[in-house]
Amino acid sequence: MLKVINVAGARPNFMKVAPIVAAMKRRHAEFQPLLVHTGQHYDEAMSEAFFRDLEMPAPDVYLGIGSASHAEQTAAIMQAFEPVVVKEKPDWVIVVGDVNSTLACALVCVKLGIKVAHVEAGLRSRDRTMPEEINRLLTDQIADLLLTPSEDADANLRGEGIPAERIRFVGNVMIDSLLSQLPRAQQSSARANLGLVDKEYAVLTLHRPSNVDDPTAFVRVIEALSEIARRLPIVFPAHPRTRKMIDELGLTARVEKIKGLLVIDPVGYLDFLQLLSGARLVLTDSGGIQEETTVLGIPCVTLRENTERPITVEMGTNTLAGTDPGNIVAAAFRGLNNPPNASALRIPPLWDGHTADRILEALVAKSEVSTGSGSDRVASSISSRLVR
Repeated sequence: MLKVINVAGARPNFMKVAPIVAAMKRRHAEFQPLLVHTGQHYDEAMSEAFFRDLEMPAPDVYLGIGSASHAEQTAAIMQAFEPVVVKEKPDWVIVVGDVNSTLACALVCVKLGIKVAHVEAGLRSRDRTMPEEINRLLTDQIADLLLTPSEDADANLRGEGIPAERIRFVGNVMIDSLLSQLPRAQQSSARANLGLVDKEYAVLTLHRPSNVDDPTAFVRVIEALSEIARRLPIVFPAHPRTRKMIDELGLTARVEKIKGLLVIDPVGYLDFLQLLSGARLVLTDSGGIQEETTVLGIPCVTLRENTERPITVEMGTNTLAGTDPGNIVAAAFRGLNNPPNASALRIPPLWDGHTADRILEALVAKSEVSTGSGSDRVASSISSRLVR
């Protein structure tokens, strides 16, 4: 039996971890899963809502790190996570995505001789000003097993000199959550509560510092939203930090003046999935939403200059528009005027809802055959690497 710690640090991680933990519980004779929530981004009500919506068990360990600078947060996660690893002696630790928890927990494990699997490995934006890009690059260098969501990610890793035996193309685990929870999401009352009609509104998400911390970039986005909102209503579940920056930058009155822009509090996964799946258009600076809209066949305008998910542009419904108002409006109107043809939609390979099962098969295949028990072998490795 493989004892596996699954690490979740922020809400985007939850949709990736949930299918993996569920698959392990179905194969309880082969896997003993533990769930560690670092608390990197933590809001009690929202975290509870996401765990409930995704049918996840309560975390076995909650580290309670909270927000801080990148250096402080990464160091705090490492300090809190190391005793958990030493105590539990897992055969594997699974880290997902590209948040600070991903890198911090991987670093702890590699120094203790514990095998690490990185889910969503190989994604690259080529923009090293993004903290997430640094987390991705470094985690992929030290992880034992790199589980990729798309074939371009495999190519990225091979180009960086990663040996082929460490790479396994498994597909996109976020799509497991999307496809499994979509029927439940359709029972939500989120759309009705807001008085929205299916396919007659847009959804906006905006949270990246490059957009919301830079007043010039933020104003340019607002200009575009003013124009698009004349065409159809825009629902904006505003991240708390984004609301804070709107106030600090003195943009509150300007945002409130946009007729057709409905700013609401953040919502749970099922409510958001209903809003997303019923949208005629999506505007976002999120990575995962680029993937979800590709599978749902919804025009997506990404408010960034680059993306670590180029397959959503090549095969999907995504358009990179940056923050130039003219580009954003033009991309939005193209999507509205020429909606994707359902029969012509192309969904990337292995984005089929069965990625978690392939992840488990990869763990089994990669696990070393040992003469002793897994716990004995791991305990020996940890003991030999602890600094006395």
